[in-house]
Amino acid sequence: MIDTSSASVSLKVPTFADVEAARERISGAAHRTPVLTSRTADAMAEASLFFKAENLQRAGAFKFRGAYNAVAALDDISRRNGVVAFSSGNHAQALADAARLQGVPATIVMPKDAPEIKIAATKAYGAEIHFYDRYTEDREAISRRLAAERSATLVPPFDHPEVIAGQGTAALELIEEVGELDFIVVPLGGGGLLAGSALSARALSPACKIVGVEPEAGNDGQQSLRKGEVVRIPAPKSIADGAIVTHVGDHNFAILKHTVHDIVTVTDAQLVETMRFFAERMKIIVEPTGCLAAAAVLQGVLRCAGARVGILLSGGNVDLKTFNELLSAR
Repeated sequence: MIDTSSASVSLKVPTFADVEAARERISGAAHRTPVLTSRTADAMAEASLFFKAENLQRAGAFKFRGAYNAVAALDDISRRNGVVAFSSGNHAQALADAARLQGVPATIVMPKDAPEIKIAATKAYGAEIHFYDRYTEDREAISRRLAAERSATLVPPFDHPEVIAGQGTAALELIEEVGELDFIVVPLGGGGLLAGSALSARALSPACKIVGVEPEAGNDGQQSLRKGEVVRIPAPKSIADGAIVTHVGDHNFAILKHTVHDIVTVTDAQLVETMRFFAERMKIIVEPTGCLAAAAVLQGVLRCAGARVGILLSGGNVDLKTFNELLSAR
């Protein structure tokens, strides 16, 4: 049971039962992604590593799980009125695809500097896009206004109980497949994947240490965990575009503050080296944000020698031009 006494009474904080319900809702729509291993990676970390490859998920990232679950939980009137979301790309694509599959109109508020591949995919899934400047405008305020004007439901990328529950199904599948873990290491932006993973890990592998990983330039989650309350920061700049947030969500932090062992950070350079490792040694494309957790382990930020370690690869949505430029730079 999660203690929410210090959280707002209006919060509906999800539990592992909600993760199990989400699994039923998304079954047949979301992919059960593979768990990959590498003897080279194991040798680098001196540990047994299990990579949950959400870069191979539908719409290219774990976000499809939470988005589909949130749309599937809507009543008929809400489905007709549609959904609104704000996202730098992965939640945008995921919600657009999830809404398309369920016949629900979708409007996405995206930063005008979002990766072109993510903008193109969101349009291809049929969503209406509303652009904003991430450094001068408030995407949440814009989204609330659009939702109110259209009587639509706002489905934020992380601070939402059904989104959190859906994201938790990735860790649920990982632990079911490989057994109990000593560590589960998870990318951290707004906290949806980390909070959902914590729910699953606490239920299925209770001795496991849960660790979040942020870009060094945006360590709001680390500061929040240290202080015991949500800390807000200016919009950070990092190649990990999916983790460029100013704060973790309230629903998310209500879970994280009681379950997470630690939050660590990695540099952009460490993310690039990890992208290169996956491309050269494991023959997969993982976007910078998707490399956060793996970078902490493979680059020695998180020491876990001798341990069984689950690592979430959260997405693979990076355009090839940017991918090549990042890997070519030395």
